[in-house]
Amino acid sequence: MTADDPTARRWHWRALDTAAGGLALDLGLYAVSALFAAITAVTSTLLPHRAWGAVAAVGYLAAALAVVVQLLLRRRTPTSRLAGLPARWTVTALTWVSTALLPVIWQSVERTAGRTDRAQEEVLVVEHAGTRLLEHGTPYLGPDAIAALPPGDQLLGYTPYQPGMALFGLPRALIDTWWTDARVWFAVGTVLALALAVAALRRAPATTAAPAAPQPRRDAALLRAVQAATVLPICALTLATGGDDLPVLALCLLALAFAAADRPGPAGIAVGLAGALKLFAWPVALVLIVWGLTRRAGARVAAGAIGLPVAALIPALLVDRDALVENVLRFPLGHGLVTSPAQSPFPGHLIASALPAGRIIAAALLIAAGVAIAVRLARRPPRTAVATALICGYGLLAAIALMPSTRFGYLLYPLALLTWAPALHRPTDTSAVPTLDELSGRPTSA
Repeated sequence: MTADDPTARRWHWRALDTAAGGLALDLGLYAVSALFAAITAVTSTLLPHRAWGAVAAVGYLAAALAVVVQLLLRRRTPTSRLAGLPARWTVTALTWVSTALLPVIWQSVERTAGRTDRAQEEVLVVEHAGTRLLEHGTPYLGPDAIAALPPGDQLLGYTPYQPGMALFGLPRALIDTWWTDARVWFAVGTVLALALAVAALRRAPATTAAPAAPQPRRDAALLRAVQAATVLPICALTLATGGDDLPVLALCLLALAFAAADRPGPAGIAVGLAGALKLFAWPVALVLIVWGLTRRAGARVAAGAIGLPVAALIPALLVDRDALVENVLRFPLGHGLVTSPAQSPFPGHLIASALPAGRIIAAALLIAAGVAIAVRLARRPPRTAVATALICGYGLLAAIALMPSTRFGYLLYPLALLTWAPALHRPTDTSAVPTLDELSGRPTSA
């Protein structure tokens, strides 16, 4: 076995992930996260981020100290329950409360008290969309209405989301208090979807009548996946300061959990709900439909995956078609009245801004990546939830890298999807970490 063999890399990751019963990587995660939060508190130019960092750094540090205690207990008593998997789940939950939920509540309370620097612009956009939905039947302003706004307010006039996102702004439209902040409801939606996903995976039927030893390893992989979707700084920071991506991500993870449990109908409904919130879920829906076709359940997946987003679009289309097109299509494609501020220095943005005809080149590269994924799906469609999650994760990673307008925060999607994949193995699987052979469809060696 050579050092660059995929199997060798798989075992290297497994050795790291399971060192000291998983506690070694827990300690690394919380320690590095504490450092990241502290640096954010001191250096970030975004005031909501600085406020998050000041609170989260303490939460991550406390979690790291808790893991140190667990390591000492494990060294003294290897079978100690305080160092086992349930205790790790408890530390993860408390860490999420202290680094994501507490900052959400704190910033929401201060914002209600008059602080204008306690929310990112997307929070205001979603809440304004909720108000417009309640008053006019559509969350979108038309191009003429946006053009009539002062130049400094035109960006906030856009709602570059699918119509369902406005539902998170409805509470604020009804009552102006801290618990109607859109981030509070983003957190509620995220927790509900992730709880359902964990329950679905734990109830997933075994592939044979004789469950084998990998079940504990699968449970540990599930914990690691939940950590990636909750306490990882890119997720905790996003929820505390903006938050709109987290319920979308959680619903996509729920859809994959239903796929792993061989429940194509609910999988389609979950990803359809995500697609009714944001376009980022649509590629996941496409791959899940292809997965459904391999199980003769494509129509059941598509009914929810396509039907729900279309149903959400119809009312907005009937009320004001021009407003829908301006917000959902023209603005994200860079043809709106103002330019999107999403300009993180990924390859697509660098090409679009630095080369002659760079936007065309970046678009061509993005289309080429999409064609390559489509060919992969046609030639070797994913037959397992694991392969589906991997294709979604790598596909979104390529898209984020090549899009002319993008954000570092969007990386939470591929990171969570790729980390989620090992937890999707059925209880009797012999491997908790997928190989490149599983992704490509090549037969594995004995």
